[in-house]
This record gives sequence, structure tokens and C-alpha cells, in this order.
Amino acid sequence: MSFADHIRACNNYDRGRVVPLLAGGRRIGWLQRDNAAALARFDTVFAVAPDRVRLVAEGDADRVSAAVDAVVEALVVEHSIPKWRNETFDVMPRWGDPPLFRLDRGAVPFFGVRAYGVHLNGYRFVDGRMHLWIGRRAPDKRVAPDKLDNLVAGGIGNGHALEETLLKEGEEEASLPQSLTNHAVPAGAVSYRMENELGIRDDVLFVFDLEIPADFIPKNQDGEIVHFELMPASAVLDRVRTSEDFKFNVNLVILDFALRHGLLRPDHPEYLDVATGLHRPLD
Repeated sequence: MSFADHIRACNNYDRGRVVPLLAGGRRIGWLQRDNAAALARFDTVFAVAPDRVRLVAEGDADRVSAAVDAVVEALVVEHSIPKWRNETFDVMPRWGDPPLFRLDRGAVPFFGVRAYGVHLNGYRFVDGRMHLWIGRRAPDKRVAPDKLDNLVAGGIGNGHALEETLLKEGEEEASLPQSLTNHAVPAGAVSYRMENELGIRDDVLFVFDLEIPADFIPKNQDGEIVHFELMPASAVLDRVRTSEDFKFNVNLVILDFALRHGLLRPDHPEYLDVATGLHRPLD
């Protein structure tokens, strides 16, 4: 196990195994070829060709959302898509564009559309040493059960702004009051493109850092985290390097934090692998 192994695991996408999903001539997703073939019979919504799939449903975001959701429902019945989130994501060619439609979160990998999330590194100093608050995910989580996680993390759902999501997730996951979360410092974004059994995860994680007061103890409210532990940052980094204890994308967020805070220094043999591997071009 190495730092680079985690980066490669999150970037195992192979362009030769997918075709683009287009809307109005702009790419909005990546479809595995089997997934593209499964859309061929829904020809009023998608036009499937050997080298691409086009969204042909017309109308405003509500109308297109309804058309795509009918396809999703049919594929859920066939067990091709797990529809279990009761949460939708906006689908758009680029961040900040008007959404073309809303897509059930469980269907996002099937269509390979880009999903956005927020991750918050909660840190404090103890006797001059940097520590990180680390959560353990509940054992009944569908994604990465029982794995270690950042203090706060969550997807940006339909109708929710980035900072609104950060405030909401901070309160639900760690009981962070808005007055504290307002001091979180935006620290860039981590991106990756990962192939799994459902399709393609084309994810962008907006990263924030927040120094946590010594008298604050995080408490989970939504049942997604079973407990928190304040760990020395050096021990967290060693655990990333030597294990698969953390949720797959959390490894990337921690490595990004380590670079920015000087925990991973240029004389480390994997420094360049990490520094160049955390930010996939958003083509």
C-alpha cells in the first residue's frame, strides 16, 4: 500500500471502455458501453450510437427530469440502478451552469455525470502537534461502511448551494454550530474519475479546513457516523499510507491537506505523485 495506490484506485477510469453522454453538443457524462446499450430502447429520451449517447428529451429542467427519471425507474426494476437515496443531484456540463435536469443520486454513476461534494478537515493543535478529528462511518452505510472519514463530508444535492451544504452537513454530522463553520477556510478542490460496478464516479470535492476549538467535541446527529476520534495528523497520514481504513476518496482529501500543511514534504519519495495526482483535468 502507498499514497499513490490510493490515487490510482480513484482514477482507474479507462477512456476506451466508455462513451460520452452529450446534451446539446456538450458532454455531461461518461457511460460504460453496457450501460449505453441499456438505454437504446428509451429512444424518446436517449439516442444511442456506437460512439456516443445523446440526450434528446426536450423541455425545461422539470420536463427533462421527469423523462430521465422514468428511464431510471425502469432500470431500477431491472436492478441495473440502485435508487435508494431519495436525493437528487443537478446535472450540468460545468460547475455553475444552469442545471439541465435532476438525477436520483443512486443513478449518478450509471450515467457517469459529474457529482460535487464538500469535505471539511477539522483540526486542532495539542501540545504544538497537529491533530485531525476523524469519524467512523456507520456499519449500515451502503458506501464504504465502517470506514474512517473526514469530520464532515457530503454531496451537494439539488437546490443546495455549496456553503449551504457545508453548514447543513456540519450540523448534521458533527453538531458544528453555524457560528463555527462560518470560519471554515476554502482550500481548493480534489477531483478524480473512478470506474466501479455501477458505472463511473466523476467527482469533484470542494475542500475546507477548520481549526476546531479545544473545548468542542463533535457529536453526530444523523446516524451516519458512529464515533469521532482526535488523532495525531502524522498517525492519520501513516494510516493512509499503510491501510485501506479510510473511505476511498477521503484518502485524497487527507493527502491534499498533508501537502498544504507541510505534513508531506518535497523530500518524500511520493511527493510528486501526490502533488500531481489529486487534480484530474475537468475535460
